[in-house]
Amino acid sequence: MIPTPPHDKDFPYWLIIAGAIGFYFLYRIIADDLYFQVLTTLSRGVWITIFVTLAGFVMASALGLLLAMASLSRFIVLRQIARFYIEIIRGVPIIVLLLYVAFVLAPALVAGWNWVAEIVGFDPIRTRDFTMLWRAIVALVIGYSAFIAEVFRAGLLSVDPGQIEAAKALGLRPWHRFRHIVFPQAIRTIMPPLGNDFIAMIKDSSLVSVLGVLDVTQLGKVTAAGNFRYFETYNVVALIYLFMTVTLSILLRKLETRLRAKY
Repeated sequence: MIPTPPHDKDFPYWLIIAGAIGFYFLYRIIADDLYFQVLTTLSRGVWITIFVTLAGFVMASALGLLLAMASLSRFIVLRQIARFYIEIIRGVPIIVLLLYVAFVLAPALVAGWNWVAEIVGFDPIRTRDFTMLWRAIVALVIGYSAFIAEVFRAGLLSVDPGQIEAAKALGLRPWHRFRHIVFPQAIRTIMPPLGNDFIAMIKDSSLVSVLGVLDVTQLGKVTAAGNFRYFETYNVVALIYLFMTVTLSILLRKLETRLRAKY
């Protein structure tokens, strides 16, 4: 027998428990000077974490949508290129991709730019001009675009082919069919896994600390190494990430409910 899914309006007891734990640590932060000092230090890295996540996710989603459309193209060359990219990139761990982009791909891109600049007459650039922050963002875009492409592909394939044929019969152009018929229906399937990927990127953004990017995790490591209070420091680090992910999870669930009601 298929289990009956829980009702969307169940009282969120888990949220009450999580909120109580959060308020306890918030009280400790306010009452304890050490906790407050750690939070003040780590707050500078929150904006870096948010920027890395938002920039990386927007670009990864755009690239993922292009890859999904290429994988569904009627041209076999586009389908094979998209499938090659998706399968290869999905097999590489994010942290390996970060290191590869930072120390292999970035210098190669700079060398290629300087070669073209020398021919055209532009000023050359140095490898250090390609900052570690943007190397980390590029790595996250490359890594997550492959997973997001599969999310978009599954969502586009979930649309009834009969509706697409009907849109063709009405004379709608491909872009109008995608905008008015396909995408509004596919978004219901796409939104939940896409939201999960966004939350996962928030957590995986902590990996950029291996490149020395001053996000929450990196500032936490530096702070703990300076004050030797690992328990307090990493409690605050965990609390910051939990606040961002749980809040976003609740907002995405409400958005998903609205989309279901609208479409």
